[in-house]
Amino acid sequence: MSKPMDRNGGLRMSVGEIPLETAGGAMGSTADLVLVDRCRRGDPEAFARLVALHEGMVFNLAARLLGEVEEARDVAQNVFLHVYQKLSQFQGRSALKTWIYRITVNQCHNRRRWWQSRSREKEEPLDDTPTSPHARGLADERPQSSPFHETRRRERARRVQEGLLRLSFDHRTVLVLREIEGLSCEEIAHTLGVAGGTVKSRLSRAREALRRELGDLLREGEVP
Repeated sequence: MSKPMDRNGGLRMSVGEIPLETAGGAMGSTADLVLVDRCRRGDPEAFARLVALHEGMVFNLAARLLGEVEEARDVAQNVFLHVYQKLSQFQGRSALKTWIYRITVNQCHNRRRWWQSRSREKEEPLDDTPTSPHARGLADERPQSSPFHETRRRERARRVQEGLLRLSFDHRTVLVLREIEGLSCEEIAHTLGVAGGTVKSRLSRAREALRRELGDLLREGEVP
């Protein structure tokens, strides 16, 4: 199939900038397989549709795990290039979304190893961390806050992200997948390629580690 490339030779996304929220909802397994089959048969519109459905999810996860927006954009490009190249290996034993989550986590892990091999540590709190569609929906239901309360909300969110970045990559990953992306423990197990018991144990330790990092916020009852 012909690759959907932009004029500069990069993988073309469905929009110029990766949106902060996923474009569209999760697909069912039958729809996944139909879309994948169309992609394999060389339908460029099908791949553009696949990217549009999942690009926000990929960017959100990469931004949370790496703490660096430009790096997250680069990772998102790499993820969809990898998806394009490996789509023939997708067998439908898990949801397409779960398979893409796994690729994203692996790409983020590889990027961090690349930083560390060069004695670089680029992780830093995001100014305004992107949220999942579920979290965005909850936010949209809240009454519009004053500039003062919005500033406090952003500061709390920044401090939570700081706490996440101080956790180990494994703990951060399982927390983000469960608490922010809303995956079940079973879905996380498929994503990370570990046993369900490992996910639950890791999640428990990660929550406790984050509680220690956010002790003052917890005492103030201000965790967003």
